[in-house]
Amino acid sequence: ARSRTVGELLAPTSPFDKKSGRENWTVAFAPDGSYLAWSQGHRIVKLVPWAQCLSNLLLHGTKNGANPVGTRLPRQSSEGGQKNKPSEHIIDCGDIVWSLAFGSSVPEKQSRCVNIEWHRFKFGQDQLLLATGLNNGRIKIWDVYTGKLLLNLMDHTEVVRDLTFAPDGSLILVSASRDKTLRVWDLKDDGNMMKVLRGHQNWVYGCAFSPDSSILCSVGASKAVFLWDMDKYSMLRKLEGHHNDVVACEFSPDGALLATASYDTRVYVWDPHIGVILMEFGHLFPAPTPIFAGGANDRWVRSVSFSHDGLHIASLADDKMVRFWRIDEEYPVQVAPLNNGLCCTFSTDGSVLAAGQDGSVHFWAAPRQVAPLQHLCRMAIRRVMPTSHVRSLPVPSKVLEFLCYHI
Repeated sequence: ARSRTVGELLAPTSPFDKKSGRENWTVAFAPDGSYLAWSQGHRIVKLVPWAQCLSNLLLHGTKNGANPVGTRLPRQSSEGGQKNKPSEHIIDCGDIVWSLAFGSSVPEKQSRCVNIEWHRFKFGQDQLLLATGLNNGRIKIWDVYTGKLLLNLMDHTEVVRDLTFAPDGSLILVSASRDKTLRVWDLKDDGNMMKVLRGHQNWVYGCAFSPDSSILCSVGASKAVFLWDMDKYSMLRKLEGHHNDVVACEFSPDGALLATASYDTRVYVWDPHIGVILMEFGHLFPAPTPIFAGGANDRWVRSVSFSHDGLHIASLADDKMVRFWRIDEEYPVQVAPLNNGLCCTFSTDGSVLAAGQDGSVHFWAAPRQVAPLQHLCRMAIRRVMPTSHVRSLPVPSKVLEFLCYHI
């Protein structure tokens, strides 16, 4: 089945524009669904209010931008001023942008650092931040509502390839870099770097938090998939199974599954609690044998994203296709064409998939199905119970298999 196109946001082009530097490596939605951000290339990040943007796309199809009109958002500026209508911002980051991440604050979540006497920033309930990872190793933190620069973090020595905020509102930020490290930052402590996570022997391509913020997955070159305990900042386990560089990862909404995308032409879905591969989604048939897994570079998988329904996964590969998968089916349920695609992510409500390409963003309607009651119950249980606890439940074996995503 062909996925329905919703629209596209095209980056402006100049006669002197060349392909190099215009890559859109990252697209992100705010946790509350209020904003969309993407890299237009040449240092520029575009921030647009998502509700108005989506309305324009659905009304007019292809659209080059979004007008900053619409409903008011419940928020304040960083100066504590009047509540204003959401507005677009064009941010010049000063260097090529490789990664983006939105972070929102929960005031009750205190800084993890001890003996803090003062802070420059008082992040309230309505605070929304955007982190941008740059080519020169810097991370810049912006106020989404004003477009103003708040912090400049400067410890990485190479490209900051990915960024992720803890979902718990603590404003803990993790960055993944080509300098082979992950760094943990506390933005409630004015961007203090709390920890360096070492273990990767080569470039780190991506990182993702589990929904409860307790586990971090990091992926990188040399087949690396690592899981970290974010309470102790120690490595939990290595997941082995990929045959080439692993470039993207994401947890399912209930935290029971982990999807990883690799240049070996595969997406694996793991049980991260026991390190077992539960599903494999292949992008080349027959699948390349391990010794040739690096040679099929027209099928390299670039990105993977879990939908909020926990049933669908999107993947983007170098064969100019976007694929939508169900976790219980072997073949894609929908496909869509996209040349030179580099990244994809579902909107906060899961209704739309956004994919980045050469400074522009393309949108497709995601598969819409009413999740079975059994699956909703499974997600409710798995949000609070790891696999080891589920296995000890006094229930029939078939129910256990279903709760562990084995059927």
